[in-house]
Amino acid sequence: MQLIDIGVNLTNASFASREREVVDRAYAAGVSQLILTGTDIEGSEQALALSRRLDDSGERLFSTAGIHPHCASAWTHETERQLRALLAEKSVCAVGECGLDFNRDLSPRPQQEKVLEAHLALAVELQLPVFLHERDADERLLAILREFRDQLPAAVVHCFTGEKRALFSYLDLDLHIGITGWICDERRGTHLHPLVRDIPRGRLMLESDAPYLLPRTLRPKPKNGRNEPAYLPEVLREVALHRQETPAEVAAHTTDCAREFFGLPTVSHADEPSSAER
Repeated sequence: MQLIDIGVNLTNASFASREREVVDRAYAAGVSQLILTGTDIEGSEQALALSRRLDDSGERLFSTAGIHPHCASAWTHETERQLRALLAEKSVCAVGECGLDFNRDLSPRPQQEKVLEAHLALAVELQLPVFLHERDADERLLAILREFRDQLPAAVVHCFTGEKRALFSYLDLDLHIGITGWICDERRGTHLHPLVRDIPRGRLMLESDAPYLLPRTLRPKPKNGRNEPAYLPEVLREVALHRQETPAEVAAHTTDCAREFFGLPTVSHADEPSSAER
């Protein structure tokens, strides 16, 4: 049983000097491929470098390149040039993380929208899928996406935490949905329990969003409180429970979905240890 983690913040400072350990624990837990998230130019460059350094095969680690809405204020013509260069790299498999965040509003909303549109234009030009962030902004995100959707190959709303109205609107626009450990949170994630059943096979993917969103149902919990891709099977378990499917069934169709969405290769020897373990 193989899993693909479509969102790992492996460049986060909490993983510094431990990246290979984290990746090896993921492999041991059955997470055979990981996509490292880029959230600004520096972070996207670091994610690309990590994917190259930690994966000799070129089959297991990939990355995204983009500017998170929190960082939209820093967007310039030079940013766009650098982003375009990153997106030309073979192991960069999606545009993003990009989108809208009207919850924290760390960049002005008009600037967030402008930068999102620039990402979507690049995705159309390069025919790459888009890795989207959205908080308290589904109506504006949908309005902007509609202008590009017919030309985009695919887009996923990563770490979906919204309500039924937003979910159905995203599905109506033929978007994919990423589910994280939020669904394991009894304080704020229980509304996802019935909703996850409504996500069709072929549109659902799993992600850790590590080091954030440690599944609260995980036992035992790590003392450091840090999430890792190795804990993705706990998200799988919770999703399977509420979809009334077996974990093996959910693993199979979410992995097939992620592999097709991001254009990933089939892992030839998923059960072999990494070079660090041999």
